[in-house]
Amino acid sequence: MSSTTFYEEIGGAETFRKLVHEFYLRVADDPVLRSLYPEEDLGPAEDRMRMFLEQYWGGPTTYSDQRGHPRLRMRHNPFQVDRAAHDAWLTHMLSALDTIDARTLDDAHRAAMVDYFTRAAAMMVNTPEDV
Repeated sequence: MSSTTFYEEIGGAETFRKLVHEFYLRVADDPVLRSLYPEEDLGPAEDRMRMFLEQYWGGPTTYSDQRGHPRLRMRHNPFQVDRAAHDAWLTHMLSALDTIDARTLDDAHRAAMVDYFTRAAAMMVNTPEDV
């Protein structure tokens, strides 16, 4: 019996490439988020996020092969992630998710991704409101 992964069920690399690219198009023009990316070119960050998401959802393990364990909170700790950054990140990610065709991303798969992105965004907040 052959089983498919979430990654395969929603179109694999092509879907994740589109999702992450759409997200970073929005980040590039966002004054809150853009300041969190020290690199002039967002390409390396886009590649890292794409590889991470592909791996998380059952695709290739390229992220861990190249960078080790994801350790998301540790990797984001040097940056001030406040509620405004959380809100902007989640808004842009959900907007990017909306660009994926419903034939590729059905309601159940979309709901799983929305749930994950909502939890992940909340987990990254590391700066209190009053700072």
